[in-house]
Amino acid sequence: MTTFDDRKDAFEKKHAHDEELAFKAVARRNKLMGLWIAEQIGLSGEKAEAYAKDVVAADLEEAGDEDVVRKIMADLAVYKLDLSEHRVRGKLTELHEIARKQVAAS
Repeated sequence: MTTFDDRKDAFEKKHAHDEELAFKAVARRNKLMGLWIAEQIGLSGEKAEAYAKDVVAADLEEAGDEDVVRKIMADLAVYKLDLSEHRVRGKLTELHEIARKQVAAS
């Protein structure tokens, strides 16, 4: 029974580690997305960093990406920028892969 328990514990630890990395990758992706959107709307420096933090925080509203997309699309409308939701979602996908690699490397 000890071998089974050891395997079970190892699996649970690996699962917890994988979940932590996935969470960090999504948070990193959201920060990168926030910085990219900030650049699109003309923010830089501390204002861009603050905006990126707002995007990261927006993801805590509900599961999935809808809360992030909704925030970004609303902000783009305020700044009268014509970026389609399709492009925003595509950029999220692109940045997720970059963020995943960055998190894995750290």
